[in-house]
Amino acid sequence: MTAEKANHSDAPMWVPSPAFIASTNIAWLMQRAGVDSYEALHAWSAREREAFWAQAIQRLGIRFQRPYQRVLDMSGGVESPQWLADGQLNIVESCFAAPPDSPAIIHQAEGGALGVVTVGELAALTHRVAASLVRRGFQRGDALAMIMPMTPAAVAIYLGIIKAGCVVVGIADSFRPKEIATRLRLANAVAVFTQDITVRGGKTLPSFANAVEAGAPAAIVLPAADTLQVTLRAGDCAWADFLGCETTFQAAPAAPSDPINILFSSGTTGEPKAIPWTQTTPIKCATDAHFHQNVQPGDVLVWPTNIGWMMGPWLIFASLINRAAMGLYGGAPTGREFCEFVQEAKATMLGVVPSLVKTWRAADCTRGVDWSAIKLFSSTGECSNAADMRWLSAQAGGRPVIEYCGGTEIAGGYIAGSPVCACVPGTFNTPALGWDVVTLDETGRPADEGEMFLVPPSIGCSTTLLQGDHHEVYYAGTPKGPQGQVLRRHGDQMERLPDGRWRALGRADDTMNLGGIKVSSAEIERTLQAVPHVVETAAIAVAPDGGPSRLVICAVCSAPQNAEALKAAMQDAIRRELNPLFKIYDVVLLDALPRTASNKVMRRVLRDQFISRP
Repeated sequence: MTAEKANHSDAPMWVPSPAFIASTNIAWLMQRAGVDSYEALHAWSAREREAFWAQAIQRLGIRFQRPYQRVLDMSGGVESPQWLADGQLNIVESCFAAPPDSPAIIHQAEGGALGVVTVGELAALTHRVAASLVRRGFQRGDALAMIMPMTPAAVAIYLGIIKAGCVVVGIADSFRPKEIATRLRLANAVAVFTQDITVRGGKTLPSFANAVEAGAPAAIVLPAADTLQVTLRAGDCAWADFLGCETTFQAAPAAPSDPINILFSSGTTGEPKAIPWTQTTPIKCATDAHFHQNVQPGDVLVWPTNIGWMMGPWLIFASLINRAAMGLYGGAPTGREFCEFVQEAKATMLGVVPSLVKTWRAADCTRGVDWSAIKLFSSTGECSNAADMRWLSAQAGGRPVIEYCGGTEIAGGYIAGSPVCACVPGTFNTPALGWDVVTLDETGRPADEGEMFLVPPSIGCSTTLLQGDHHEVYYAGTPKGPQGQVLRRHGDQMERLPDGRWRALGRADDTMNLGGIKVSSAEIERTLQAVPHVVETAAIAVAPDGGPSRLVICAVCSAPQNAEALKAAMQDAIRRELNPLFKIYDVVLLDALPRTASNKVMRRVLRDQFISRP
């Protein structure tokens, strides 16, 4: 995302040369579309969506078991498009088109040595996982949860579940048992893949124990080291006992709309939204990477993430479908060792969240590290600080930083950057290809500043929720676009700058991004209800320096409280019950929370008051 107004600078940090532009994937698409400028290309992609996606599918080499009859069928309306009508595919078959001896995964455990998994080796392990699932009686459509870090085994498990015709349930391993239990229940998971423990940042996380406390169904448990360090329950299975010796497996056929992955995004009522990804969703991930991050065969993509967040699956498909490799570091990405891993893996694209960049810069983690292999950076999840992004660009000799904003429910970005355009730090220079966007003010009229709405449809865009009314969440009550278009709600506030770029101004709803993780105010406030003496709270995200959001809790208590002691108690509750990655920046004690006439808490007033206080 982008920087606040106070940190804005109009000077580009990257201006592409004609020779560079000619070498990009965008240049190929411009030629096929018959246009001579990027602006014309985007307009074509938004106007001729069926043609755009047909070109993307051809370019990526997506494999079909039965050809589709039409790319886009809109007979069911804009909210329910049918993509690749009458086609049949298993998207995993499009993940192994690179030469078998080329790298698929470059990996390193915390404190360990660099390792490489080839495309052929990853394909073989994927086959074994899929065949083992079928042999053990799992059926097509069964939901199998994954609560584990991004490792080579996790990638093979993820792809193997899909290849067998089952559905991955992605749950971040940083979640506590209560939140894990909620996600297992919503997805109706019938089994779980997890590790015995996870070591990250020198700390040991009890992954298996958390799953057990959450009431997880039968678990397949992987060892973090050589042997399991936990005692399994009756019905659980060690990884070594689960795997068979099969060397091939025929991918289960599927319709384009069949689910492959259930992911969770923050809901405004406190219960997460369960969002199904389908067989077509990975095409959006790979297309964005191909055109906006310019990923090409032989590239190495490093983006610290987790299988439970959308960027984990995004990284898998963005790299493998584009015949590139992914770089996976098994520890905390905040220190020197990670920066050295980026060097040793020869990463060509490095993905970040802005708070991570701020940490590297403050600790001088990159001093003496050679990042010359990096061709571009990409940033998502939070508002970027322009100065931090200029610093980041300089670590690779002035390479561009591609800002990338989207969400789980659209499987990628709706507004982004393009390396074929001048890049100004902390701003977007284009809507994502295949999308159009509209910014409306509070009266529903087009404006340079306001809430940004999406003009559907797009491959990758959700059409259902496992629980809840999809129309109510994304479409109900939205105004019409300037040409009468149906608009889809996403919840971001944006400002269009005079030269056509955009800057993000935060969320329009009660959702916040903390360290790149989207969470609702309601989820945090629900967790804090049990803290002694707390009557009510309002969780707000503020960015006083124009960079990543900080979590501030405004609290009304039944008796006088020490703010620091209350902050410690609240932090402990969040660590135990929700997610230890959410750090409280400040606690503000109030006599009462400001409310509207309809009794809604006015979080924007609280946010403005906090920022403007002396």
